[in-house]
Amino acid sequence: MPHLLVIADSLAFHGPERSERPSDPRLYPQVAGRILDADVDLVARQGWTARDGWWALTKDPVVWGEYLPRADYLFIGVGGMDQLPTPVPTWLRESIPFIRQGRVRRAARDALRASTPPLVRAVGGPFRTLPQAATDRYLTRIVEGVRMMRPGLPIALLSPPPWRSDYYPSTRAHEPALAAAKAWVRAQGVAFVDVEPIVGPRLKTINPDGMHWSWEVHALVGEAVARAFLKG
Repeated sequence: MPHLLVIADSLAFHGPERSERPSDPRLYPQVAGRILDADVDLVARQGWTARDGWWALTKDPVVWGEYLPRADYLFIGVGGMDQLPTPVPTWLRESIPFIRQGRVRRAARDALRASTPPLVRAVGGPFRTLPQAATDRYLTRIVEGVRMMRPGLPIALLSPPPWRSDYYPSTRAHEPALAAAKAWVRAQGVAFVDVEPIVGPRLKTINPDGMHWSWEVHALVGEAVARAFLKG
């Protein structure tokens, strides 16, 4: 049976209420798999960026040693979280888990969580979760690495999705991120699944956090993913 390899963030396993089992048939990877008549190998984690996708591909032996060799399609569902606004640079935010003292680590994490919404609202970020240049670089590494190991494997990218969240109250990075993704897929010759016309009109009906999707959106995105491969 064909296999669909999906490297993604929490949008691939989070429903309108909670995280679901990756095999839940309502999730977009499973919807796409049914249409393609393919089993789904899902590699995903909450908050993953394009860099995390690259690390998963190159550091997890199950991914590069089992999933990739048997894949008939590769869907890249990372890169969307990269556009989210943050009041501190990436290096500072991602250094918090490495603080050795638990009390200090928790205090720093709580302070960042509490300060993010008001600071983002006041100054629009001012940083992205991952800079656009880094997003493009890691996505390119994923594609180049896969093409070296699996020449001719069909690849598609999920567009940076729109959101409306109280925790991330600024969306000023979204339009530039969408434009950058479109330019990147043209340069790389990768199929593109633009979820803007699917998610945008339904922002009022998605998960209360303003980030994750309703089952209707999952179904529509899954169909779009399958079409991207079938058209190729």
